[in-house]
Amino acid sequence: MPKPFDSLTPHLARIRTWATRHSRALSASFIAVLGGFAAAAFGVAPLLPDPADQPQRLVTDTIAPVGLRDQLNALADHDLELWRTDLTRANDNVDSLLRRLGVIDAEAAGFLRTDPQAKRLIDGRAGKMVQARATTGGKLIELVARYGAPDGAQNEARFTRLSVARQDGRWSSRTEVAPLVGQVRLASGTIRTSLFAATDEARIPDAVASQMAEVFAADIDFHRELYKGDTFSVVYEALTADGEPVTWAPTTGRVLSAEFVNGGKAYQALWYTDASGRGAYFGFDGRSKRRVFLASPMEFSRVTSGFAMRFHPILQTLRAHRGVDYGAPTGTPVRSVADGVVEFAGWQNGYGNVIKVQHGNSRETLYAHLSRIDVRKGQAVEQGQNLGAVGATGWATGPHLHFELLINGQYVDPLSIAKAADTVTIDASSRSKFAALSNSARLQLELAETLAGNRPQSE
Repeated sequence: MPKPFDSLTPHLARIRTWATRHSRALSASFIAVLGGFAAAAFGVAPLLPDPADQPQRLVTDTIAPVGLRDQLNALADHDLELWRTDLTRANDNVDSLLRRLGVIDAEAAGFLRTDPQAKRLIDGRAGKMVQARATTGGKLIELVARYGAPDGAQNEARFTRLSVARQDGRWSSRTEVAPLVGQVRLASGTIRTSLFAATDEARIPDAVASQMAEVFAADIDFHRELYKGDTFSVVYEALTADGEPVTWAPTTGRVLSAEFVNGGKAYQALWYTDASGRGAYFGFDGRSKRRVFLASPMEFSRVTSGFAMRFHPILQTLRAHRGVDYGAPTGTPVRSVADGVVEFAGWQNGYGNVIKVQHGNSRETLYAHLSRIDVRKGQAVEQGQNLGAVGATGWATGPHLHFELLINGQYVDPLSIAKAADTVTIDASSRSKFAALSNSARLQLELAETLAGNRPQSE
């Protein structure tokens, strides 16, 4: 009996033989058919709906953090330590200081009151830097205070560290003297109301502001020639105790370089030390900033009246004011503006306590209304040496210094003489070293200007 499809066997054999002979044509035909299907798919696809047009649904679900309760329990069991810092005040006692530091510890307070070393925390001058480490409950773990070194050599480069801590259940204290470390800092600012307001805004210590005024005193009259919009940049050395800027005198190291733009004119200064180790400030042109005459008999302070006509407060008449008045608190030091010899030191009518100093070349200075005289007639004095202190003796309505400069017996504006005084320059053998230092200082000052946004942007 024939099997199903036996009749198709001869036809299948002939198809196999034909396919073998015409394999290339068959492959081409097959590819063409597939291409047709692809074209058809391409033509049909754009007819499907755009997924962006389909309705959307936002599905939200709450996921609880794994082990949150365990984390909270572990945090609650962890002993946290809190750090807080402050400065001692003139009216402080142990309790008020610890309260500001967040410490509630009667045992620690009792130790600070009775321990001979720990008592120094409150005794003496205010302004000690205090750092306390305590628990969240206010129990003191450790207290460290940093303040000026005791009397002795090299005080300006050292500080005292007082440490109070609990060891083996008992409180103990120790003090040690450590060196202050210098850190170079850059800053700049813009004058809006006063020099000190601008330096406060730039977080520059007052000592740096005073140094800048002193360095540029022969170039700029900070009492009468300071303008709104003037700018300054400074590179200075800050003295630190364990990394913290100190708050006691001296509060700061030396000004290393500075630039002051006053009324559109720029003045620069650089601290330069020669081969012998002597240092002084020079302009970038190599000319010394030190003058034969200082511009002021006092460190930078407020001028109450200038070299001009004025209404005399006691005589009630308009008369020439032959000098400059510097308003300052009683007791403020008064210094000699140049080397010389004391010609007179004593009381003189309306001048009250007065000092006259001869400087040679028929030049004489006078310092009046002093509360104290610290020199005697015939004594040789050097530039910057203290002569006495500001007061209100004689015909004075309030504490101030009246200062005069006479040349050949004629009254002269002392500020103009200071500006015109001769200067020294860097010697030829040191010029290459000085040029390298001034180039480095110029780059630092440009960086300081950029950081504060004072430097004008190029167009």
